[in-house]
Amino acid sequence: MSMRSIFHEDYEVGSFRETVGRTITETDIVIHAGQTGDFYPHHMDAEWCKTQEFKQRIAHGTLIFSVGVGMSAGEINPEAFSYGYDRLRFIKPVYIGDTIHVRITIKEKREYPKKPELGIVVEQVEVINQHGATVLVCEHLLMVKKKTLQE
Repeated sequence: MSMRSIFHEDYEVGSFRETVGRTITETDIVIHAGQTGDFYPHHMDAEWCKTQEFKQRIAHGTLIFSVGVGMSAGEINPEAFSYGYDRLRFIKPVYIGDTIHVRITIKEKREYPKKPELGIVVEQVEVINQHGATVLVCEHLLMVKKKTLQE
């Protein structure tokens, strides 16, 4: 991974980037279940799932969130760090064999009232499946240094 300084002033609202795809496997689901302790039948019981709305096992929403966040990381910006995530929604199910990619759009920039040398950049993170459907959306809040107070 490369590293490049991007200051609060450098972010442009409306600009976006997209990742390459990644296919979600049964192994991903099994490992996530073991890590989290979430062995709900929606994720683990193929026969039970045949009797349910989706008719097959679905990936954990938290798995898709974790994979999407990892995919969206991109290059390292030493001037920014994650402040957290807001408005997380699991829109559609992700099945074994689905391929997802992530679109990250700069949604908003604002001041950070506690420290004037920092600002907040809000990235809208959309995880999209191979059919073009959004399966997960959230807002990633970045705390970013300002250039004007650095000079």
